[in-house]
Amino acid sequence: MKDKKDIAIKICGMRDRENILEVASLGPQYLGFIFYPRSPRFVGDDFRIPFKLPMSIKRVGVFVNAPNSEIQQKATSIGLDFIQLHGNESPEQCAELKAAELGVIKVFSVDKNFKFDVTTPYKKVVDYFLFDTKGKHYGGNATTFDWSILKKYDQQIPFFLSGGLSPENVSSLGDVLKMNLHALDLNSGVEVSPGLKNVEKIESIISLYLTK
Repeated sequence: MKDKKDIAIKICGMRDRENILEVASLGPQYLGFIFYPRSPRFVGDDFRIPFKLPMSIKRVGVFVNAPNSEIQQKATSIGLDFIQLHGNESPEQCAELKAAELGVIKVFSVDKNFKFDVTTPYKKVVDYFLFDTKGKHYGGNATTFDWSILKKYDQQIPFFLSGGLSPENVSSLGDVLKMNLHALDLNSGVEVSPGLKNVEKIESIISLYLTK
């Protein structure tokens, strides 16, 4: 069984400078910034990562069906370590980003009918998968999916778990802890409002799962 302390923490949908630094002081391994204009957590066109953000925290840019030219321009100008792809991006697009020395996280939206064989073409061109709840939005649907579905996954590529994670449900991951779980991806379940995180809620989760 995976030791809880081996699980990384990612806080996604960050935007407010002071809130970013507050959350960063808790020591998560990843912070996510959304560059999808239709998201309520869109960072805006003039966003810059605070200079004081520790370099030990990986910066993740979240994109939806954006061309690689745009993604790479943002990665260079803003200083992104990982690219999280939430749309219908192809394995070839992922491979091109990997070749540009960016980490790649490919997202799959999961429901009871999800077939994990769709992940197969991506296995050689990503660093991680992210399994989120299927809904009407590209992420941020604020609901969990049936985690038992993940037993059908072959566990070859480590994954982020996302979808409505909160202090009320992350203490009961059960069999998910036995899987190739790399990180918990926290967003709507720890928010005050879109883009503004509740530091106390995050701290309560980090006390359980943060790698020391």
